[in-house]
Amino acid sequence: MEIWQTTEHVRFFRNWLSDPLRVGAIAPSGQSLAALMTSEISAATGPVLELGPGTGVFTQSLLERGIPPRNLTLIESGEDFALLLEARFPGVRVIHMDAARLPRTTLFEAASLGAVISGLPLLSMPLRRVMAILAGATGLLRPGGAFFQFTYGPSCPVPRPILDRLGLKARLIGRTFHNVPPATIYRISRRRLLNPAIKGMAT
Repeated sequence: MEIWQTTEHVRFFRNWLSDPLRVGAIAPSGQSLAALMTSEISAATGPVLELGPGTGVFTQSLLERGIPPRNLTLIESGEDFALLLEARFPGVRVIHMDAARLPRTTLFEAASLGAVISGLPLLSMPLRRVMAILAGATGLLRPGGAFFQFTYGPSCPVPRPILDRLGLKARLIGRTFHNVPPATIYRISRRRLLNPAIKGMAT
């Protein structure tokens, strides 16, 4: 393991010790998870928002897939991680903020994002917080855009009632057993509305 990777693991572990519910894992995500999380994203995707980037494993993968730094925004609530990201990724927009504040901010224009990548530990959060994050992030997506979330749990970390209330659907896109612990990735997107003519015939 390279020296910088060792330093990042130590930093990550220390942040986990100080606030395990916020960090959610004792080590950064692995390369196999990063590759799967970003597999549907390219330079053609458009602006991308990353929530909870931590040490920047997914960020690096996004840049390697051709996302220009100017089209990438990171929202990180941990001050140590935010400072690390600013130093590691010049040209990338880093915002030190709680992702649950997204619905109450004007950081982006409506329907301006092609994708959202989330490294947030949703399973450890209150449901109202999960709702705020999903509502804020998916409300910024362009038509056809998606919210990508990984989990160490056995099913989608966003409960069905929240998906239903926000008009969203979740689809499993893959699993990686090379990550420690093994992880599952979901693609969350808006449900398609019925064509108005067809909808009228059905009533």
